[in-house]
Amino acid sequence: MSATKQPILYSYRRCPYAMRARLALRYAGLAVEIREIQLRAKPAAMLLASPKGTVPVLVLPNGQVLEQSLDIMAWALAQQDPEGWREPQFDNQAQAWIARNDGPFKLLLDRYKYPERYTERSQAHWRQEAEVLMLAPMEQALQQQRFLLGASPSWADMALMPFIRQFARVDLAWFEAAPYAALRAWLAELEGSALFESIMHKQEVWQPGPKL
Repeated sequence: MSATKQPILYSYRRCPYAMRARLALRYAGLAVEIREIQLRAKPAAMLLASPKGTVPVLVLPNGQVLEQSLDIMAWALAQQDPEGWREPQFDNQAQAWIARNDGPFKLLLDRYKYPERYTERSQAHWRQEAEVLMLAPMEQALQQQRFLLGASPSWADMALMPFIRQFARVDLAWFEAAPYAALRAWLAELEGSALFESIMHKQEVWQPGPKL
């Protein structure tokens, strides 16, 4: 694989995994070529770099490929972490929140968002399970402090926010009326931040240039 001047990120704007990767890369101030893809027409260059065929995928100038969103976040923060998103003393707590999100909560989120695919239980059942597992514990934590690990954002907040945002949007009226005021304030602050807005601009779908 030939070297490039800057890393290449294959991304899909609405994918929560890709959002968290873009958040970390932008926060770290890293120059990255973002290639927006179509999920139904994945580019050959992306599949060559990462046959798994899911975003995000980060191709580094030395040819190394990072295929997981958390690996991309960790790599970005290892380059620069200007506001201390990943402090060693809080890493176990951060990892616990992320593991809960990426494991059991993601399963419930999929069932809540697509109840027609998971008819063994009602949509309300999946939502209630997600409340017990994730929303209520987050509300409890955020009633004590502004962000999950303290007074300032961490990579746990940024890793979870795209998924909580997706959950909230399944039934926004329900979410706005639910007893999670601290969680709503947390989500609104992160979603309304300049950082998040900067990574959500619409981009043209990337097209490979002609071979020379």
